Amino acid sequence: MTPAPTIAQLIRVPAAATLALTLLRVVGELMQWSPVWFNPAPGGFGSIVGIVWLVPLFGTYFARRLGAVGSRPERPWRAVGLAVLGAALLAGGVLAAQPLPFKFRLPAIWAAAAVAALLQRPAWPALFKTLLAYGFAARIPVAILILFALLGDWGTHYDALPPGFEPAGLWPAFFWLGLMPQLVAWVGLTVVLGALFGTVAAALRRRPRS
Repeated sequence: MTPAPTIAQLIRVPAAATLALTLLRVVGELMQWSPVWFNPAPGGFGSIVGIVWLVPLFGTYFARRLGAVGSRPERPWRAVGLAVLGAALLAGGVLAAQPLPFKFRLPAIWAAAAVAALLQRPAWPALFKTLLAYGFAARIPVAILILFALLGDWGTHYDALPPGFEPAGLWPAFFWLGLMPQLVAWVGLTVVLGALFGTVAAALRRRPRS
């Protein structure tokens, strides 16, 4: 049997590709290229160039690689169900938090993302750990970029302040806009979305005959 790859080996190439796309987005926004491709608005939502679109691809990739070395969920459709539940919890948490004031809205979203991600662990621990590691590898560079963007006033979505948010200084702004969103909300989303696509791929793939 093929030796099981380590988590570092699994995420090495995806993390490098994600970093390259992150740097491309920085350049695109600094050069003021098309906002359809490089949206500089707060949050940067809907930008065609964005690393969130890689998560379904790499979630499926991780599931296939793990399955190839015999690591599969014992009950594949249970794993799918937990992924769907996590996605619904995260989406519901985001929607429910919208009427709240900014400094209550974000912690509510962070909590929903953390709980939704932790739901994925029991069904397929190996995929959960891999997605968690990939999520941090993808989002730590973004958090660092946000700090530099805030320091340099880049005029990108990395340092764009949401309406009504008036931070008391650099470090509070970084905490609210960089550190916690990237390392909690976006990592949680990475785990949930990656698990959704990965578990579906595993459930649909037929086991080899003995």
